[in-house]
Amino acid sequence: MRRLHLLLPLCSTLALLAGCGNKGPLYMPKPTPAPAAAPVAPAPKPVTPAPNAVRGFVTDMTAFDAFIATHPTPDQFRANYPDVLLVLPGTVATREFRTNNSRYFAELDKDGRISGGKFM
Repeated sequence: MRRLHLLLPLCSTLALLAGCGNKGPLYMPKPTPAPAAAPVAPAPKPVTPAPNAVRGFVTDMTAFDAFIATHPTPDQFRANYPDVLLVLPGTVATREFRTNNSRYFAELDKDGRISGGKFM
């Protein structure tokens, strides 16, 4: 009986101490400070189609090759050929074979301009 009188306060104290931890019943979450305002990069401007934009997929390969020979930027490519998917180096894309010239895998020069590529 004497042991029971000693164990009861000891167990009660241990239960209270266990409840005071970070995940016990007395846990009060601390308010999370608001993150510091970080500069946000401006959203890219939507590409407006050029007045002489080619709609649909590429059918005139001579005109397309002449356009690529001017070493356009990716934005100029998207403006002139808005319906052709431009895949740049480092872009993740599947490699299924397309026969309608709807996806162009471009090669870039040191200035970031399109210097060549191929349809896939």
